[in-house]
Amino acid sequence: MGDGILRYRRAKFSARLLEDRLYTAGHFWLGPAAESGFWRVGFTPFALRMLGEIVEFDFESKPGTTIERGQVIGWTEGFKAVTDLYSPLAGRFAGGNPDLDQDISLLQRSPYDRGWLYQVEGEPDDECYDAVDYADFLDSTIDQMMGNTG
Repeated sequence: MGDGILRYRRAKFSARLLEDRLYTAGHFWLGPAAESGFWRVGFTPFALRMLGEIVEFDFESKPGTTIERGQVIGWTEGFKAVTDLYSPLAGRFAGGNPDLDQDISLLQRSPYDRGWLYQVEGEPDDECYDAVDYADFLDSTIDQMMGNTG
């Protein structure tokens, strides 16, 4: 370690988990944006693996709208699934990543940097995980998927 990256490997899945991010049970990451009080939200590598290649997405919430934690704010369509996008924090929806309008493949190619989904002005709650706790959560999630309930 020491480079700010937790390398995770389990079964046939491996991922880099950035130690300067927070993670949610819904497999989103949260990282502070350049503007104070704003957080960027993106898909974790695990979420991207489950969704497959993202082909389309849109937001139902408009920039400036007050949103609640857990509120559906849009949707995304991948080759494997269509799923709702929800906010992992309460605050003010600050809009989607304009770079994705030009190159949606950034979600897969640069998930922690240029491939963030949207920004929210607010503060994460205490239900977010750090990288180590998220790795433990991934272990239990993968155990459930593989039928290991012990």
